[in-house]
Amino acid sequence: MDINKNSILVVDDEAMNITALSHILKGDYTVYVEKDGLGCIEAAKELMPDLILLDILMPAMNGFEVIKALKKDDATKNIPVIFVTGLNNPQDEEMGFMLGAADYINKPFSAAVVKLRVRNQIQIINQMRTIHNISITDALTGIGNRRYFYTQLEQEWSRSLRQQTSLSFMMLDIDNFKPYNDTYGHLLGDMVLRETAQKIKLGLSRAIDKCARWGGEEFGVILPDTCIIGAKKVAERIRESIEKHPFMADEKTVTNITVSIGINCNIPKRESLYSLENFVSDADKALYHAKATGKNKVCAFTEM
Repeated sequence: MDINKNSILVVDDEAMNITALSHILKGDYTVYVEKDGLGCIEAAKELMPDLILLDILMPAMNGFEVIKALKKDDATKNIPVIFVTGLNNPQDEEMGFMLGAADYINKPFSAAVVKLRVRNQIQIINQMRTIHNISITDALTGIGNRRYFYTQLEQEWSRSLRQQTSLSFMMLDIDNFKPYNDTYGHLLGDMVLRETAQKIKLGLSRAIDKCARWGGEEFGVILPDTCIIGAKKVAERIRESIEKHPFMADEKTVTNITVSIGINCNIPKRESLYSLENFVSDADKALYHAKATGKNKVCAFTEM
């Protein structure tokens, strides 16, 4: 599979239609196929395609029932669906759009029409994705911004609450950043922020771990399913990698940067008054303690 290609799920109970649509689209997209409605729903959850081409007249579960199920599920509700069908009366087309279809292609279909209608939807998807990525990305460092990060933190807090798993949260602050800015200037200060962000990102070994710029010279890290021991190991790895990293002030001057890190770990409880805001506040307290007791160190709130 080419990860740079958009993906399309083709669902039709007629092998001839699947073959034809796959042949039309496979040069430009990664194409998956299913032969019935239940298979479509399962594949949509597993593969998360960018677009679904869905037949209406299928045995056991028709296309209208399938799109209803897709739109009810938070995981698949935003995947656009194009109906590809032999039903040509206005009432069926109206029903499809009422249920959330993005477009309609009538059978028998032409290759040119299929390509154009699919391309239009893919362009919309990619434009929306670009806008979304810009809105959640910190322009200076290239990692997530605070808005993105807090959304991720809320989701992981809820998941930990449901599954009763440990959630760890780290706050990192660059030590003595204002004097560095005053000495070397804002351009080099920005360079330090970018390189620090990349060292933090490289210090995370799992895809589920998230980092973002919290604000100013502060960064945040979310470590799902991670106890305090594991979080401290990650924090120490990041702290040490930044301490050892040479930050070039100019061609002849190497400067060193350190960070202080505060950690909090918790298993959320439904009956507890301890909220996500308390969780974040206590990580901030641990960070403040690390700064106040010498800097360039890791401090866990649970061990203060």
